[in-house]
Amino acid sequence: MGISPFLLSFYLCVYIPLAYGNDNDMKALMEMKSSLDPDNRYLISWSGLGHPCDGSMEGVACNENGQVANISLQGKGLFGKLSPAIADLKSLTGLYLHYNSLYGEIPREIFYLTQLTDLYLNMNNFSGNLDPELGNMGGLQVLQLCYNQFTGSIPSQLGSLKKLSVLALQYNQLSGAIPASLGDLRTLARLDLSSNRLFGSIPAKIADAPLEVLDVSNNNLSGIVPPALKRLVEGFRYVNNPGLCGAGFSTLRVCSASDRLNPDLPESYGGGTPGLSKKNIPETANLKLNCSEARCSNSSRTPQASVAIGVIVTLIALVAVGVVAFAMYRRRKQKLSTAFDHSDSHLSTDNPKEVYRKNGSPLISLEYSSGWDPLAEGRRFGGFSQEILQSFRFNLEEVQSSTQYFSKKNLLGKSKFAAVYKGILRDGSVVAIKSITKTSCKSEESEFLKGLNVLTSLRHESLVRLRGFCSSKGRGECFLIYDYVPNGNLLSYIDVKEDGQVLEWSIRVSIISGIAKGLEYLHGCKVNKPALVHQNISARNVLIDQRFKPLLSDSGLHKLLTDDTVFSALKASAAMGYLAPEYATTGRFTEKSDIFAFGVLVLQILSGKRNVNSPTRVAAESCVFHDFIDANIHGRFCEHEAAKLATLALLCTHESPEQRPSMDAVVQELGTLASSS
Repeated sequence: MGISPFLLSFYLCVYIPLAYGNDNDMKALMEMKSSLDPDNRYLISWSGLGHPCDGSMEGVACNENGQVANISLQGKGLFGKLSPAIADLKSLTGLYLHYNSLYGEIPREIFYLTQLTDLYLNMNNFSGNLDPELGNMGGLQVLQLCYNQFTGSIPSQLGSLKKLSVLALQYNQLSGAIPASLGDLRTLARLDLSSNRLFGSIPAKIADAPLEVLDVSNNNLSGIVPPALKRLVEGFRYVNNPGLCGAGFSTLRVCSASDRLNPDLPESYGGGTPGLSKKNIPETANLKLNCSEARCSNSSRTPQASVAIGVIVTLIALVAVGVVAFAMYRRRKQKLSTAFDHSDSHLSTDNPKEVYRKNGSPLISLEYSSGWDPLAEGRRFGGFSQEILQSFRFNLEEVQSSTQYFSKKNLLGKSKFAAVYKGILRDGSVVAIKSITKTSCKSEESEFLKGLNVLTSLRHESLVRLRGFCSSKGRGECFLIYDYVPNGNLLSYIDVKEDGQVLEWSIRVSIISGIAKGLEYLHGCKVNKPALVHQNISARNVLIDQRFKPLLSDSGLHKLLTDDTVFSALKASAAMGYLAPEYATTGRFTEKSDIFAFGVLVLQILSGKRNVNSPTRVAAESCVFHDFIDANIHGRFCEHEAAKLATLALLCTHESPEQRPSMDAVVQELGTLASSS
């Protein structure tokens, strides 16, 4: 029985092109493999057999039209280059190659992927300049190029990426100025340009973007900071730019007349510096002074010479434009020719309805399982609303990829019940991820959720901020995601050896005050919230940020943990003298037991010693300063402040809890200390 002409034509028009389209995608993927993994060590499942969408190729996912839409190969150990063949995957929307060791330049062909929304090339060894054609990728929403070796300037063309919400370029070797065109991005929430070699001023136009975070720290920026950036509060980070000045920023110097009229410090990308003309300053440039490091003199050129130079520059520019236009014409012609030769241009979809991901995705979607899953949909234990649940929860894939799959090099610390890893999230922010085993968590889901509700409600400048959480039955763990605090814990600044960092007196006083304010907040002294006892105040649980401010960690953590786990964690604290004496008879923690531990901390900070023994206490009572003030500061301290702090510490560590002051009273006393200094 023969095939009707209609069915034959249908087969030729649909099935053969579809199969050919898969073959074309497979060809591109195999070329990428040979470049990304030349030794065939990590992409073994990319055998070239079958079809890209049959689920056999690790990290490859397709859309409903059978075209490759997502490649997720983060943290796979890849050591190679990114192949130009990627341009043949025309329906690609997400490319996740972060946490590898890829090198070389980004192939220009990638700029033709018009449907790409997420481009993650961070944490690799990519180099070269950032191509202005990046600005042609109009669908990009997240562009992660941080932690590489990119050089040159930031293309002003990035201001054309109207859908961009995250631009992360930190930790490269970028120079030049910040493009004012980035202020045109009406969806840009996070802009991280830190740890580069950028100079010039911060364009006033940048403040027009709906930013939540702007990080320009560790550059060579100068000039006046736009006042509108004050709205970001701590979201604006600018340390280690000595040339910056401005009013209303806590650590910036006040601007002088020279800051407003300095011709060497232009705001290169819009805005205005009085007295400076910018019409001849390019929007993206490595600005150089070609005057043999001496001041340029306008009188050194005659009008005739200026005209001649202008004519020459114009001719060169016209020739350059002609060459570039011809090259682009040839490139486009070749691309179109390739598309028609492969006969699959009609298979592309402009708006695929859904992407099927069989091998996990960095996108947010919590892992649900039967059995232990305290974050299951629709539950409201302990008043925990779904709105809060949605804003705080992370998926397992993001937790894994942010830590490079729990790499040992990212391990910050480990205990019997938990491990803490450093990680970098999808938006480029650095976090600390605490992994807690299921057996250490409360088994009753309602109790676990009540504890989680407490943790998410804590908001104070002296507490480490909880960013989110994740639970996984498959791994038997839950994860708490906190802001990363860079300078370690207070314990590392006590009993300092010869090569250690010694805290100055003023910093010690500030740390004591910050700890007290954090405890005052937890105890509910001045805020409308239930009182919360920390239970485990110690030098190990006081973290130090980049400005040497103290942040209390593990606040409320005991609300998530089993009683046995909490008791086990207290053993180390008890050994260092933080446990209040009444605990031995009552077995209960109160605000007064927190205050006792705070008093011990104060004595440790003043003495610089972990073991606060009887001679130290006696010296503190007698104000014999040389016997209890840390010798490493070589007498550079205020005796009046030392005497008052020692008295306060002794009151807080009184054997009778009734004789100890409240944290409200402690903070008030520290306030008088600050006002009298």
